[in-house]
This record gives sequence, structure tokens and C-alpha cells, in this order.
Amino acid sequence: MSLPRQALDPSRTPWHITWGTYGTRLHGSVRPTVEREHNKRGEAFVPANAQREQAIRKILNFPPVVFTGVQREFIEAALPAVCERGGWTYRIAAAAGDHVHILCDIVPAIHGEKVRRLLKRWLGEALSTEWPLPAKATWWAEEGSNLAVKDEAYLNNVYRYIAKQRATVVK
Repeated sequence: MSLPRQALDPSRTPWHITWGTYGTRLHGSVRPTVEREHNKRGEAFVPANAQREQAIRKILNFPPVVFTGVQREFIEAALPAVCERGGWTYRIAAAAGDHVHILCDIVPAIHGEKVRRLLKRWLGEALSTEWPLPAKATWWAEEGSNLAVKDEAYLNNVYRYIAKQRATVVK
């Protein structure tokens, strides 16, 4: 797959934003997770602990959310319009079964965390029009990751990384 080369826009900051679905990556699982207090690059992931994972699973308010193929395609198709609504420049996004990645450019005055919160809200609203959730249920886990992209090498690496996870082919 030949992907277009990405270049930095000097008037905006590219952000690699990721967030998970509700109940799918629980602390203690063998799948890597981070805690708020320990979420710096290079810090260790939360160690696997089956008892901790089971304790957390017991207090979930709703079943975990895992996207179907149709929902993944819907998310990838909806995100350009969500970015347009926010005034952000969409580059690429991927919806996996249990998380979403997006690469978008944002004016420097706005932090990626604010954009992540809005992406989750607006995308959740769009999903709920097609697949309504029970009252008080949510599509998303708390928090997520916001990484500012500072150089073109990383920009192109993250673009390829996201492209490989897409449900639909990059055109």
C-alpha cells in the first residue's frame, strides 16, 4: 500500500489522539494499560493481575463495547465531518474493535486533550443515532492518549501505523 507522504503544517500542530471503548482494557489485564499517575513515555505498563482485572470487571455498569465491522466503517466515515465541525484538519483515523486512533491538525492554542473530549462526545452522539445505547451507558472508556507530533518522521510513522489498523482502505 503506497501512502501519501505527510508534511507538517506550520500553522497547526498535528495530534495523534487515541481512546478506548468502555470496559475493554481493564487494569490487571494481560493487555497493556497505563494509570493516570504513571502515564509518561517510557514508564512501565500496569502489571498483569487477574484478580485486579476480575474485581474491575465486576463493577462495570454495562457490558464492554466491542465494535462490529459495520460500526468501525461508520466511525472512519464519520470522523472527517466531526473534525470539520471542530475546525480541525483531518488526516487519517482507524477504528479497531476496542479503540479509535485519529491524526488531525489543531491550532496551537488548543490542546489535544480538549479535542479528544469533543471527538468522543460528537462521535458517540453519531454512533447513538444508529445504535442507541441503554440509558446512562457510554461508548467510551475514561481518558485516552494525546500526543503532539513534533517532526515529519514521527508524523509519517503514526500515519502508517493508523493506516494499517483501518477497517477501510486509505484512498
